[in-house]
Amino acid sequence: MRPVLPPALAALGELAANLRWSWHAETQRLFSHVDPEIWERVGHDPVRLLGEVSAARWEELAGDDGFVGWVALVRADLETYLTEPRWFQHEADATPETIAYFSPEFGITAVLPQYSGGLGILAGDHLKAASDLGVPIVGVGLLYRHGYFKQSLSREGWQQETYPVLDPDGLPISPLREPDGSRATISIRLPDGPDLLARIWVAAVGRVPLLMLDTDVEGNPDHYVQITDRLYGGNSEHRLRQELLLGVGGVRALRAYSRITGAPAPEVFHTNEGHAGFLGIERIRELTAEPDGPGLDLDTAIEVGRASTVFTTHTPVPAGIDRFPCELIEQYFGDAGATPGVPVDRVLALGAEDYQGGDPGVFNMAVMGFRLAQRANGVSQLHGKVSRGMFSGLWPAFDEAEVPITSITNGVHAPTWVASEITGLAQEYGADPDSSDYDAFAAGVDRVPSVDMWRTKRALRERLVADARRRMLRSWEKRGAAKAELGWIDTALDPDVLTIGFARRAASYKRLTLMLRDPERLRKLLLDPERPVQLVIAGKAHPADDGGKRLIQQIVQFADEEDVRHRIAFLPNYDIAMAQPLYPGCDVWLNNPLRPYEACGTSGMKAALNGGLNLSILDGWWDEWYDGENGWALPSVDGIDDVDKRDDLEAAALYDLIANEVAPRFYDVDQDGVPARWVEMLRHTLKSLGPKVLATRMVRDYVRQLYAPAAVNARALNSDFEGARELAVWKARVRAAWPSVRVEHVEAEGLADAVEVGSTLSVQAYVALGDLSPADVEVQLVHGRVNADDLLVDSTVAPLTLTESYDGGRSRFDGTVGLGRSGPFGYTVRVVPANERLAAVAEMGIVTLA
Repeated sequence: MRPVLPPALAALGELAANLRWSWHAETQRLFSHVDPEIWERVGHDPVRLLGEVSAARWEELAGDDGFVGWVALVRADLETYLTEPRWFQHEADATPETIAYFSPEFGITAVLPQYSGGLGILAGDHLKAASDLGVPIVGVGLLYRHGYFKQSLSREGWQQETYPVLDPDGLPISPLREPDGSRATISIRLPDGPDLLARIWVAAVGRVPLLMLDTDVEGNPDHYVQITDRLYGGNSEHRLRQELLLGVGGVRALRAYSRITGAPAPEVFHTNEGHAGFLGIERIRELTAEPDGPGLDLDTAIEVGRASTVFTTHTPVPAGIDRFPCELIEQYFGDAGATPGVPVDRVLALGAEDYQGGDPGVFNMAVMGFRLAQRANGVSQLHGKVSRGMFSGLWPAFDEAEVPITSITNGVHAPTWVASEITGLAQEYGADPDSSDYDAFAAGVDRVPSVDMWRTKRALRERLVADARRRMLRSWEKRGAAKAELGWIDTALDPDVLTIGFARRAASYKRLTLMLRDPERLRKLLLDPERPVQLVIAGKAHPADDGGKRLIQQIVQFADEEDVRHRIAFLPNYDIAMAQPLYPGCDVWLNNPLRPYEACGTSGMKAALNGGLNLSILDGWWDEWYDGENGWALPSVDGIDDVDKRDDLEAAALYDLIANEVAPRFYDVDQDGVPARWVEMLRHTLKSLGPKVLATRMVRDYVRQLYAPAAVNARALNSDFEGARELAVWKARVRAAWPSVRVEHVEAEGLADAVEVGSTLSVQAYVALGDLSPADVEVQLVHGRVNADDLLVDSTVAPLTLTESYDGGRSRFDGTVGLGRSGPFGYTVRVVPANERLAAVAEMGIVTLA
């Protein structure tokens, strides 16, 4: 049943349908004014609000000229937001017309629970920031009928899961419809029955459409209907079907959306983690086997797809990568499978772990992602380095530093995560946190009086305490406690006590229980009579992860103890709605993963933008941007094999930091009750991180460093496909001829017994190229410092110049370099393929060394 709004208030339906309300404070205030009590009861869900307000209240509001005018102003503001040129519209012509962004989960708002953790929240922030910047992205994902799961606790503190059924018609989404009004669907051939059908839903994320596929369609057998039952559920085959639907079905959904709406087809495809990697196979099918397609050969089609594809890896551990038995891939991609016309042996080769240490029996989704994308990145500088090490087997002839995986550090969407009080204070003094003008932002932060800054943090802490008490009461009642025994919750936590937050997935490497290594030491910190500390903790374990559930139980059982339960709280069912008061209300954000297993860790960014200080292992983004004054670095004991000893040492460092540095600074207040040193540290945190940690900065980086170059290369290859054909033929010719390429002789001048800084090294390299020409290669001088193992380190590459060619495919290449530093020096000459359409020197993975 849809509500019928008075004509004067019809725009409320339009405002509720666009998810911009989830980060637009004025729209939220408008909905709250309709009926504050119902607004709170429905969890700030405008769609539910509109359905529950009485006809009498609508009649009253329709007669209120002030409210009707307010609705018109907010509606006009939305229209301006959706249509006016923004940052992207002022960028260079090289920017792509449309980018398709694929992700298995999207965390937009708590009322659309299609996310489990950091990957989904990051994807949601990516879409929101793209909308704010005017970047023409289309999101592609799945619509899970049960979402992830709702978490509660048993009396013994064991995680329990429930899976409420979501009614798509009650969500802020709408079905994509054909011109005749019927619902748009896509189909995929599966080997075990009829074609799989999926309908397409569209969520309006500001300016960005998000397409979501749902298999709860009449005509699907039950086991097909279950494909989109829940996020990250089921066995290996179930996951494969989900990822097949996301990748292959997602491309088909995009084609349907473009056909129906007239939206331009994407020029660039961005795969957020390997789950959506099958989109590359579907694009190959379109180019080679689609009846109305261009009928390209397979190698040319691969080059077309690679040029326009970006792959982002998020995992720093091999266990986090989806790997499927090769037999399962053969079953689903054979002649009767999802992408007929694409040979299954070529599909298998794309995901093969055919490198040292790989498993020949599995198909690796991340490996396929790298092979089908010309540009790839990790999500922090350190994670990029870790990824180059993890996947170096794909480019075995190159040092890790040259593995073609770059880094774009994640960011967070300030309008979603920064408390309105912080935003209002910042705007009052000219410090807009969503600004790219660092100097203006820093100057504005300096203008905010310390008293106002501290008063605001205290108010946010008080809000968190009130929210935590409500959640604690509900949790204890679900655990079977009677209200008569829960009076202590009324005074649990304290808005004037140093508050430390810790909220993340209960994966073992995130070490939820590190703080419990010495329970008595922790108890002493919590109950210190002069400098007490309180902890607010949250996080979910995967339903199949009993180890993670045991970690949660250990925390809960400690927090249940009567002497400390007013100072430590575990809040079940961590989601966006909980996070929004949690980040602003915490004074310190704790993160203690095993280094270097935290790919980025954006929760600490959200805390920092809300005036929180980070206390973290130097991992992920914190390793990159910690400067010694904007928080605390928790020492990590790398290289110790004894797990217990390592955890004991790092936990002891954590206790020491809190007791000796964090708590004393928090409680050292002046005559106005303001901890001056703490506030100055907070001020420096905002200035040093500020716009740097924003999702708008992140999306700008993606546009400039990955999307725009991909679009340029794609246009060069795809305008008539001749460029792609030439590149594919060239690569095949180079690979075939490469065994004959060799450096025959190197002569050097300038390396006397005593070489001084400032002297010059001259090199002549004689190279046999076989059937290749000098234009097919670049001959390079690699030089740098030599370590104790006689290996080049911190090397620099300088191209050598062709000076003479001889009969028999031999050529001479010359060059000089200045020797600019003292110490052991070494050099070598190498030959690499060279083509203006290659994105990196290691792209083809082949090299010849002297």
